[in-house]
Amino acid sequence: MSHNIPENLRYSKDHEWVGVDGDIATIGITDYAQHSLGDVVYIDMPRVGDKFSAHEAFGSVESVKAVSEIFLPIAGEISEVNDGLNDTPESVNNDPYTDGWMVKIKMDNPGEADGMLSAAEYEEYLEASA
Repeated sequence: MSHNIPENLRYSKDHEWVGVDGDIATIGITDYAQHSLGDVVYIDMPRVGDKFSAHEAFGSVESVKAVSEIFLPIAGEISEVNDGLNDTPESVNNDPYTDGWMVKIKMDNPGEADGMLSAAEYEEYLEASA
């Protein structure tokens, strides 16, 4: 199965994506993750100012199938939350990489995202675990 995996983002093995702009990272779940979850009905998000370590759960996504924790792939402080998802959680399904972003963080270590998977590596990871 083919998944939308934008080249300009980095990926985690937990199926989160990261877009880096200076020391700010935008984070969401991948097309693969939203497809696996099914229709998203609710997202439990952190507050601005909350701090998380890398790989720490920062919220959860509730779908028609299950509730799944979502993890912050890199350490930082929440600088913005996509409040639009309160009203339209289905944005995560329809457009996971733009309207469906979840949080923005000020990264503790801006180079940390460089260690994440590239689009090609993430695609290989998905194929290997299929």
